[in-house]
Amino acid sequence: MESTLKIILASASPRRAELLKMIGINDFEVIADNAEEELTPGLSPELTVCKIALQKAKNVSKRCERDSLIIAADTEVYMDGEAFGKPMDEADAVRMLKRLSGQKHRVYTGVAIISEGVVTTGAEVTDVYFRDLSDKEIEAYVKTGEPMDKAGAYGAQGKGAVFVERIEGDFFNVMGLPVCRLSGLLRKVGVLV
Repeated sequence: MESTLKIILASASPRRAELLKMIGINDFEVIADNAEEELTPGLSPELTVCKIALQKAKNVSKRCERDSLIIAADTEVYMDGEAFGKPMDEADAVRMLKRLSGQKHRVYTGVAIISEGVVTTGAEVTDVYFRDLSDKEIEAYVKTGEPMDKAGAYGAQGKGAVFVERIEGDFFNVMGLPVCRLSGLLRKVGVLV
């Protein structure tokens, strides 16, 4: 990828950094936005994740040079109208995983890009089907610590992969960065990957 812009990933997620490198974006700086994420009642999941991603991008852009290209993302898990963000503690992670057990849920990721004053956003949705999980395996998984920084309390790219029966849609979306959607948004601001 060629760009004269300084690329900033507005996320501390090692998974997102790994996915950027996978698609050929190797020269970027990580500047995480640590502001509290707020869900706005009444917005659709797509609008919610786009709004949060855009807020992250705007927050980080205040700390960057004008010629920076900022990439931000937000991932949320939804089932039956309920948002499953990052668990507050181990008990919350157990609660989430018990609810997701044997069910279909949706993973939404919003992506926002700010480049030279141009703002673009987009969202991706993926259906994820969990097999039935026993209380014992849920508790053992939560004890690994892996679920604690992940929406829905699981990582499909990690130990949580064994819970996923099937995925319909973009797998990379479930990891937290839908790379096909991202590449389309980058093209809108004149950057090819």
